[in-house]
Amino acid sequence: MVKGRIHSFQSLGAVDGPGLRYVIFMQGCPYSCPYCHNPDTKSFSGGNEYSANEIVEKVLRYKTYFGENGGVTLSGGEPLMQCEFAAELFEKFHACGVNTALDTAGVKPDEHVKKVLLHTDTVLCDIKYPDSEGYKKYFSASLESTVEFLKTCDEMGKSVTVRHVIVPDFTDSEESVKKIAEIAKTFGCTEKIELLPFHKMCADKYDRLGIPFPLADTPECAPATIDRLRHIIA
Repeated sequence: MVKGRIHSFQSLGAVDGPGLRYVIFMQGCPYSCPYCHNPDTKSFSGGNEYSANEIVEKVLRYKTYFGENGGVTLSGGEPLMQCEFAAELFEKFHACGVNTALDTAGVKPDEHVKKVLLHTDTVLCDIKYPDSEGYKKYFSASLESTVEFLKTCDEMGKSVTVRHVIVPDFTDSEESVKKIAEIAKTFGCTEKIELLPFHKMCADKYDRLGIPFPLADTPECAPATIDRLRHIIA
């Protein structure tokens, strides 16, 4: 029996997909995002192990709160680093009539990723930067892999919300956001693009871990900035 390594649970989340959702934060992430809000999920050796049945049992206690649109969301960390477990978990949730959402940065799809998507109702995909060079330099990641992942979502008819974090003097230019929108709108599966304002509520996590917060001196993103950029993706 495959077990998943889980960092934590949030019983009723309102910003992790449609409706009220039970959020499962999985452990382990290969990326090095300078604005990471969950640095404590990065290590692949942290967290605790659970079986899929144990998690389903925990979540079903909250099923009456989900309503028509709510359900469960796998977040992290990067949940697709534990594909086999995620696929089994989502299959069990579907068998119980629970809506599923996958919060991911998009890794290069293979047959294991496709098995996760098979039982995924909503995909929340983070596009981190508008070009390949910046992706590699700032995030230790690949834009091409994310694009390939979105292509697979498109082929499988998944509903995708593209997310992009707006950081002052880093990803807040109109040109940058326009490029993100162009990438997202290449795929018919993209139903919505969300611009997420950078904040520093995670700073205490870095302090507890004893590691520097790369954007400690960067101001938080003002609501007016998001309003200014929204017209680009309208």
